[in-house]
Amino acid sequence: MRRRDDSGGSRHHRLPLRKSLLGRLLAVSALVAACSVAATAWLAVQTTSGAIKQEQGQNLTADSRVHDTLLGYAAEHPTWDGVATTLRKLADDSGRRITLTTQTREILADTAGASPPPPALPSQPSAVVDPMSVDAALSSGTEAGTEAGAGSVSRSVTGSVTGSVTTDVGARSGTDRIDPRAVGPFRLPSAERASLMGIAKKAAACLDQEGIASDVVEGPSGRPRLEVVGNDPARVQGTLCPTDALGTPTPTEEKALAALNELVDACLDRQERESVRLDLDLSWGPGTGREPEVAPGATAEPAAVPREVARPTPSPSFTVDALTSENDRAIASCVGIARQEQLSSYVASPALLFISDPSGGAVPGFELSPANTARITGVAALVLALTVGASVLAGARLVRPLHALTGAAQRMRDGEDSAPVVVTTDNEIGRLAVAFNDMSAHRARLEEQRKVMVSDVAHELRTPLSNIRGWLEGAQDGIADPDAVFISSLLEEAVQLQHIIDDLQDLSAADAGALRLHPEPVRIGDLLAHVAAAHQAQADMAEVALTVDSSGAPVPTLTADPVRLRQAVGNLVSNAVRHTPAGGRVTLRAYVTGAGEEVAVEVADTGSGIPEEDLPYVFDRFWRAEKSRNRRTGGSGLGLSIVRKLTEAHGGTAHVVSTVGEGSVFTLCLPPAGPEGTEAAAVP
Repeated sequence: MRRRDDSGGSRHHRLPLRKSLLGRLLAVSALVAACSVAATAWLAVQTTSGAIKQEQGQNLTADSRVHDTLLGYAAEHPTWDGVATTLRKLADDSGRRITLTTQTREILADTAGASPPPPALPSQPSAVVDPMSVDAALSSGTEAGTEAGAGSVSRSVTGSVTGSVTTDVGARSGTDRIDPRAVGPFRLPSAERASLMGIAKKAAACLDQEGIASDVVEGPSGRPRLEVVGNDPARVQGTLCPTDALGTPTPTEEKALAALNELVDACLDRQERESVRLDLDLSWGPGTGREPEVAPGATAEPAAVPREVARPTPSPSFTVDALTSENDRAIASCVGIARQEQLSSYVASPALLFISDPSGGAVPGFELSPANTARITGVAALVLALTVGASVLAGARLVRPLHALTGAAQRMRDGEDSAPVVVTTDNEIGRLAVAFNDMSAHRARLEEQRKVMVSDVAHELRTPLSNIRGWLEGAQDGIADPDAVFISSLLEEAVQLQHIIDDLQDLSAADAGALRLHPEPVRIGDLLAHVAAAHQAQADMAEVALTVDSSGAPVPTLTADPVRLRQAVGNLVSNAVRHTPAGGRVTLRAYVTGAGEEVAVEVADTGSGIPEEDLPYVFDRFWRAEKSRNRRTGGSGLGLSIVRKLTEAHGGTAHVVSTVGEGSVFTLCLPPAGPEGTEAAAVP
C-alpha cells in the first residue's frame, strides 16, 4: 500500500515554478523582452535626434519636383488613370508617401497601397495639382527651364526682342495661370513635328555657316524654335537663312486656333464687342500693338519676319496693366477664358496632393525630456507586460496537455484504466498526444491478447494432457487396452503438444533475434508442390481441393531458407484448409510482381473470409478470428504471426485480402536475392 500511496501522491505533486517548463518559458520571455526593449530604447536615443534633424532640415526641392512632375502629367493627360506608375517612381526617388485625391478626398492613387490599411492622410494637403491654375509659388523654381512657348521668350530668332519678355497674359497678370505644358489641340502630330524639325535644323545649319551659333529647342506642343547663343538675336535679321516656315501655322494649329477664335468671339459677343482674329501667338487683330499671350507650345514670335515689321513690339515690362484700353483688357480676359474652356477636356481634373512620411503625417519634433522619458518607460513597461502576458497564455496552453499526458502515463504505470488524452491541436504536442493514445491502445490490446494467450495456451496444453492422462488412467485401471489405437491416440496428443511448444519457441526466438536462416537457391515451384503434397491428406479429409497453379510465367530461383519458407507457406495452407468448407478450393501459385522486383507466393481459398475490421489484426500473435477453441478450427493464434516473422526474416512482407463469404488471399512478397547476411542469418 505504501508503494501505491507514493505513486498516487506523486501524481498530484507540482514542480516548483523555477523548475517547471512554464517558469522557464516565462523567465526566458521576460529576459528577451527586457533586452529587446533596452536595446531598442538605446538605439532610439542615439538615432532619433539625428534622423529628425535630417528630416526637418530637408528643403522643398524634392516636394517641388513631385508637384511639377504631377502638373506635367495632368497637363498632358485627360484623366489620372495611369498616374500610379509615376507616383511610385516619385515615391521611390523621394522616400516619401505620395497620395492624390479628388477635391472630396476620394483617393485617386496612393503609394502606401491598400493592404495593410495605410495611415490617415494629413488634415491639410501639401498642394493642389491643377494645370489650369498653377500656384506660382510652387512652380517658380521649376519654370526656369520651361521653353519659350511654355510661358517665356528667350531671344528667339523669330523676334527682335532684346530682353526676356513673358508673353503669357495670365502669368503676367496673375489671373491666367495655365501650365505651359497644357497644349491640348495644339499638340502637333508626328508628321508635322518632323517636318518643322527638319526646317529648324536646316535653318540652324544655315545660321552656323553665317557664324551664328543657335540651338533647336522643341516646345511642349512639338513645335521647334531656334535660340541664338550670345544674347544677340538681331543678327539673324540680316541673314538669308530660311526661317519663315517656322512661323507658319500647321493644319493642326490652324484648326485649334480657329476653334479658340470662335470661343473668344462668343465671349466678346456676349459683351457686345467686336470680334477679333487671333494669330498663332494669340495676338489679336492687326495694328493693335497688343500681344497678350502665346499659344500653348508656340513660340513668342512664330514668323521669321522680325516682329517690329509685322506689328508693334511690346516693351520688356509688358503686363496686362499696360493694356490701358478697356477693349484690350476685355479681349485679353476672353482669350484667357476661351483657353481654359478649350483645354478643359485635355487636362486632368484638379487633385489634392499629399506628401507625407511613409508612416503617416509629418515627423514631429522630439526631445528626450522628462515627459518623453516617461513615455519611453511606459511603452517599455507595456511591451514587457504584454510579453509576459503572452508568455503566460502560451505557456499555459503548452503545459496543460503535458500535465494530461503525465497523468495518463502515471495511471498507466499504476495499472489503472487510462482514458485517452484529449487532442485539441494539430501541433507537436497534439501529435505526441495522438502517439501516446495509440501506444496506450496498443498496450491495452497487447495486454488483452496476453491474457487471452495465457488462457488459450493453457486450454491447448490442458486438452492433450487431459486426453493423455485419461488414456493412461484407463490403461492403469484396465479399462483401455494398450493396443495400436491406444498408442496412436497418445501419439496424436503428444504431437499436438509438440506443435504448440514449437510455435511458442519459434516466436520467442524471433523476438530475441535468435531465429537463424540458412539461405540457398530455392525453386519456388518445387517448394509449392512439396507443401501441397504434405497437406494433401488434410485437404482430402476436409473434402477441399488443394492445387498448385503453374500456368503463369516462369518464376526465377529464390535465395531463401527452404525449411523456414515451407513452414511459412505450410502455415498458410493449413489455415486455409481449416477455414474452407467442404467442396471448397485452396490454390497455391507464384508469380513475379508488376515491378519485377519481388516474387509473390499466393495462397487463395474460397473459405468463410475475414471481416474487414479484423484484417489489421490478422498477423498479431494470439489473435484468432474464431474465438472458440474447438479442434475443427483450432490453433493457438500463433501460426500467422510466425508466417509474418519468417517472411520479414527473408526481407519480404505479408499481406492479406479477404471478403466475407468469398474467401481470402494471403500473399508473401519476397526479394529474389533473399535475406541480407551470410549463410546463417539471424532475424533482426
